[in-house]
Amino acid sequence: MVKNIFLSLCVSASLAWGNPETYLPQQGDVVFQSLPNPWGLDLVDTIEGATGSPYSHCGMVLWQDKEWHVIEAIGPVTIIPLSTWRERGRGKKIWAYRLQEPSQKHIAAAITAMKRDLGKPYDARYRFDDQAIYCSELIYRGWKSATGTGLGKTVQLKELNWQPYRKVIVALEGTEEIPLTREIITPRDLAQATELKRVWPVAEDKKKFQ
Repeated sequence: MVKNIFLSLCVSASLAWGNPETYLPQQGDVVFQSLPNPWGLDLVDTIEGATGSPYSHCGMVLWQDKEWHVIEAIGPVTIIPLSTWRERGRGKKIWAYRLQEPSQKHIAAAITAMKRDLGKPYDARYRFDDQAIYCSELIYRGWKSATGTGLGKTVQLKELNWQPYRKVIVALEGTEEIPLTREIITPRDLAQATELKRVWPVAEDKKKFQ
């Protein structure tokens, strides 16, 4: 806990956009964003539309090289500065969720587990396996490795609003057969984990983002 407080205090010196009214990162925060779609791809629209949420991407915050970073799976699993991560989001908007006190003791082990996936390719088919990783799966896997239990509730594709995005799913799968029973951990369902509490932004209606 003392270490987390220290890391939070360091942010004002490490982020140019830091001020008293700005999100103050803490080790292990799970951050979400809505990705732009400059390439005309439908994947972002599919994620957000199928889940009814603005969250199309997520990562976990960590302190590294005297700067806040995010470990993420957006291409190969990688670690980038939090400031860069935020700039990439639609409208530079960020939502941050913090692990509640009883869970914070597992943060270091979870990050260590996630780092073992560095370099693995992105999984646009959203399967649970060791070969390719998608963003919320990275965090789910890391947390499960650290605690024995995944973070958030998995859902099956058939539980989502997948029908308007059938063409996208077919293109990704390479077959007309839709994997309706495939288990997925979506960014939306990760955000709803009971271990997490939203800390940024604080003024919005939380319900409309979950």
